[in-house]
Amino acid sequence: MEQPRLITDSFPRRRRRRPGRAPGTGKGKGKVKGRGCPRVTAAEEPPGSGPDRSVLEMLRSFDLAWEYGPCTGITRLQRWERAQALGLSPPDTVRDALLEHQDDPNIIYNLWHEYEL
Repeated sequence: MEQPRLITDSFPRRRRRRPGRAPGTGKGKGKVKGRGCPRVTAAEEPPGSGPDRSVLEMLRSFDLAWEYGPCTGITRLQRWERAQALGLSPPDTVRDALLEHQDDPNIIYNLWHEYEL
């Protein structure tokens, strides 16, 4: 009489990782490179090179506020203008900051501009 088959019989068996080894450090495993662009950290920025943190935090909270509609595929200013046209009354301080720093890509684009749609 044949033993009943288990559902796990259809999957290949994998060898367990040895204790003390980090995942992905086995033989033949190369280092996986990130897809994103390198970012400049606060320590690498020269002083006075960009907007202060309060402006960036304000724009970040604007990006995360879904009451002004989706923000993927458009700039922050386009999103602000669309929200204004729809009568959603976005904050005027956001528009002022966007017009003041219109040459800075950290200000113009939203949090998710590097991600593909």
